[in-house]
Amino acid sequence: MLNNSALYLTTFLFCLFSFGCQTSPTNTVANATTANTGAGTDETASTDSSSNISTFGGPDENVSEDEIEKGRNDQGWKQYVAIETDNSSGQTTNNEKLEDIDPESVNSGKMNLPLGSGEGPSVLRAQILLDRSPFSPGIVDGLWGKNTEKAVYWLQKSNNLRATGKINEETFKKLFDLSGAPDNFIIEHKLTEKDVSGPFVEIPGDIYAKAELDCLCYESLEEKLSEMFHTSPDLLAQLNPKADLDGLKAGDAIMVPNVTDTDLEKKSETAKGPEIAKIVISGGGHYLHALDESDNVIYHFPTTLGSDYAPSPSGEWKINAIAWDPTWHYQPSILTGEPDDKPNAIIPAGPNNPVGKVWMDLSKEHYGIHGTKAPETIGYATSNGCVRLTNWDAVFLANRVNKGVAVRFTDTEDRKEQSAAKRKS
Repeated sequence: MLNNSALYLTTFLFCLFSFGCQTSPTNTVANATTANTGAGTDETASTDSSSNISTFGGPDENVSEDEIEKGRNDQGWKQYVAIETDNSSGQTTNNEKLEDIDPESVNSGKMNLPLGSGEGPSVLRAQILLDRSPFSPGIVDGLWGKNTEKAVYWLQKSNNLRATGKINEETFKKLFDLSGAPDNFIIEHKLTEKDVSGPFVEIPGDIYAKAELDCLCYESLEEKLSEMFHTSPDLLAQLNPKADLDGLKAGDAIMVPNVTDTDLEKKSETAKGPEIAKIVISGGGHYLHALDESDNVIYHFPTTLGSDYAPSPSGEWKINAIAWDPTWHYQPSILTGEPDDKPNAIIPAGPNNPVGKVWMDLSKEHYGIHGTKAPETIGYATSNGCVRLTNWDAVFLANRVNKGVAVRFTDTEDRKEQSAAKRKS
């Protein structure tokens, strides 16, 4: 995965603190190829899977569980959409619990409808179907939150259903049909040699110790399998209570969410599906939409975007280049809170790199769309201006978008004004 290439894409990313990145003005591509990836040209931009994008910035720190929970329940996104009144009969109270989740209860249990809160088997079923449809909920963890509610809302909006963000019988039927009507929500997966292959590395906290590693690979087989099946290590372990997830070998079988696109690599050719004509990113709504020529939403993804102090841009730009498995250039002299005299370091590529598996460079200088090492934070935290997706959503999008596709940022000015007003109050 982390091979050397004759083609090197060098794009310097500026990340002030923990999330997101920005590119510096200087960019070069060796081997007689030049890509000015921050200056608005895509004539020589590379989409080769062996391209190596060199970046610098602050480390992708962990967000606390309390911060994630606060973000999960944040309702601020609703001011950027038109939520309709829910006229369905019955309450949306969900008394199921996470501990109720096991393969039998998810596959054979009754769907709790209408659904718009809580946790447990019904939420997990909905998330699996959303993941299989064009409307991603982000991490599939059995917990209802704004990422799941947003995905439901946009599914409804795009299919002429009452857009409430809650799942009633009509919405569930449409969701089930869009997802391909799977026979089961949890399936048995027989592991292959590729599935269980490493290397697996212990990633130290010290930045210079990280630079000594060959890769920022997965730390464990459990982590790799969780990303493959778009879920959390806790949920994967709950579905397989008797398995040692780190001790599995090829030929072993485990129970996993029945999601699609589990191979998180660059495809040899553009993946099948409707052609992406443009991308719209909502700064206030924290989502990315891929649209067709008629402005229909064909893919929806939750995102982490700019914070108050480092907001995402506004206006319309375009995809300049796509680089797979980027490395990261740590440069203390431009980092807040870091001594200027500390040495630089090149942090190797891998899924635990701060920009994840893939970087989609934008013609807006300093910005890009990329993956993350912390999928549980997507939609629930802020970045330093860039657009962050889960690794699996970033790979899904990168395999389907072409350079030159327009990217438009919306709902960013309102956020700046609200943030300014909040600071004055």
